[in-house]
Amino acid sequence: MRGLPKLPIMTSDGQAVDAVAKSRPGWRPDRLRQQREAHGLTLEGAGERLRDVARAANLAVPAANFQTLWQHEQGEVYPGPHYRRAYCLLYRATEPELGFRRALPGEATKLKFTASSEPHDGAHVLAVERALLQLGPGTEEVDGPIVQQRILDAWKRRHTGGDPNSPTLLMVGGYAGSGKSEFSRFISQLTGWPVLDKDPITRPLVERLLVELGSDPNDRHSDVYREKVRPLEYQCLLETAYANIDCAISTVITAPFVAEVTDARWMRRLMNRCEARGVAVVVVWIHCDLDTMHENISFRSAARDSWKLQNWETYAAGLDPDLRPVVPHLSVDNRLGAAISLTDQVRQVFGAVFP
Repeated sequence: MRGLPKLPIMTSDGQAVDAVAKSRPGWRPDRLRQQREAHGLTLEGAGERLRDVARAANLAVPAANFQTLWQHEQGEVYPGPHYRRAYCLLYRATEPELGFRRALPGEATKLKFTASSEPHDGAHVLAVERALLQLGPGTEEVDGPIVQQRILDAWKRRHTGGDPNSPTLLMVGGYAGSGKSEFSRFISQLTGWPVLDKDPITRPLVERLLVELGSDPNDRHSDVYREKVRPLEYQCLLETAYANIDCAISTVITAPFVAEVTDARWMRRLMNRCEARGVAVVVVWIHCDLDTMHENISFRSAARDSWKLQNWETYAAGLDPDLRPVVPHLSVDNRLGAAISLTDQVRQVFGAVFP
């Protein structure tokens, strides 16, 4: 494919690439071609490698045919989230390095970790520590380094035995499409702590209950859902978490928790119950921008999101981008998918450590 002619680059609707790039601040499609050629890959070869790395990372596997990759490199089509994550893994580079966007203020754009066959060497520890820096303090009262150390100790425990810390309930919240499930899975892979994700745990019951109440099984916005179903949904999640807590098992729970983390009395009840059992509660809020959330929700194509996508402006108007938990918490900046991109990189760098 190296012999393709250098024709004027236009999109399918006649727009010049420069015009398309302006709609994606910082987009530099030429960098993909530079990376591919630097790795000695044809378009077909890059497509095969993209599919391989996606499968290995348990991501959605892109079709990655050479026509699509050519459109990406020419700026005709902006790569979707699954393509961008696969490109970053393939070329071991960040989104800003690959020209997908501008870097966020203070974002790490150079990840030069060296993979090693030794599971406990310094490079692996540095990789984990670098990823855990995403857990920044959301309030002054919370001690971010202590939480980071808990997670690091749990990761080491999986390979050396013994954990000096008391059990932890890590509560990961954020709006739909913010990246909370991905981040929770990453923490689980590091620590071995089980993940309790609201949607897969409660969805069958929620859908059946909504139908019995005369509503649509995918309803997540009506008064019926909010008043009669949602409280039970969250109760099921918390009761499942309590079953682990009562056994002193550290656990990651993830759900939007929008109403819960802004209710000081609700949070106090949760913390009191956990503290009575010697379990520390750590609240993590995933901060994300509207465009990234819309892209993630569109990509996952879940039936429960249909109303959000069909009424996006109405849905988005009800979101508070400045919402933060009322209790001491940690914050993960996943605007433009930056945090999830970094966790993908770390997974790959020391993939031998993960089972």
